Amino acid sequence: MKHPRVPTPGSVLAGVGVVTLAIAPLLALQSAQAHTARAPGPPSAIAAAERAVVIGSSLGAAGAGSYYDPDNHKLVVNVTTEEAAGKAREAGAEARIVKHSLASLDAARATLKEHASIPGTSWAMDPKINKVVVTADRTVRGDDLERLKAVAGSLGDRVVVQLSPDTLEPLIAGGDAIWGTEARCSLGFNVTKGGQPYFLTAGHCTHAVPSWSVAQEGPPIAMSEAGSFPGDDFGIARYTAADMAHPSEVDLFGGAQHIVRAADPIVGQKVRRSGSTSHVHDGEVTALNVTANYQEGVVEGLIQTSVCAEAGDSGGPLFEGDSALGLTSGGRGTCAAGGVSLYQPVTEALQKTGARIG
Repeated sequence: MKHPRVPTPGSVLAGVGVVTLAIAPLLALQSAQAHTARAPGPPSAIAAAERAVVIGSSLGAAGAGSYYDPDNHKLVVNVTTEEAAGKAREAGAEARIVKHSLASLDAARATLKEHASIPGTSWAMDPKINKVVVTADRTVRGDDLERLKAVAGSLGDRVVVQLSPDTLEPLIAGGDAIWGTEARCSLGFNVTKGGQPYFLTAGHCTHAVPSWSVAQEGPPIAMSEAGSFPGDDFGIARYTAADMAHPSEVDLFGGAQHIVRAADPIVGQKVRRSGSTSHVHDGEVTALNVTANYQEGVVEGLIQTSVCAEAGDSGGPLFEGDSALGLTSGGRGTCAAGGVSLYQPVTEALQKTGARIG
């Protein structure tokens, strides 16, 4: 929605804003032959993310993750053998030989999940340092902190622990777009399902609010239909007001960004987030497949970014250009002091709800 044009019901949902809750054939890999020409590098982060999936699937146990270098427009692929490095280079990526395979790092994550799923912690594989980074917020103290350090220590140099002075939480405070009986939210991305208009938002919104209005105690304009939280953090609501506009846009608070597709991000990708509290902020993707141990439960498979977010930005859109990437789930810190934010991947939300962008 474009908030400068909020006064009439027909214009309130004329763009996609952000959700907040006021409650607690792709590149074919060629064989490694001397006469084979090296493929050109990816032209964009989105293309790099697609290519990384193809290359990664060809490397097997020698694969160790990947990331995008936006300054040099390079896809960097981590490998553990020279043979795998050759495959990556032929496919148009820069190869980097590292110590730990992706399988080894995933095994470390599994151990953390089994023995250290402590509320206030999160972990993610950082391909730039080839380690799993575990973050404990200020609520993790005493025996819990000692247990976390012991489990991490048992995993050797695959894991590094860092302490945060901020609190990990879903960003669940007031917004300014749509209202429930005891909460207010705004939508993330407008979508369609079965030819009918819907919107995606955070699962902790649809989990708590059955119907939505454009003003406090106003007439209903949409009904929550499905959602997942914890586990995932996405929800979908169906428009019920026939006269409500619902273009596929993100509110830039002084303009709008048209959204035409959904895509999966890659580490290193430059991204933007729009939120009703802190408006538009930029940053980059720092990790994928992140686990967040919220007080309300565990959410897995999240996108982590360096973009700040605050209470009131929850459920809002993460995007690059005209590509939808994620829905704000939670984070740590503030935009004044700096922070980290976590997002539900949009592609998963679309797949599980049967919806599409548009």
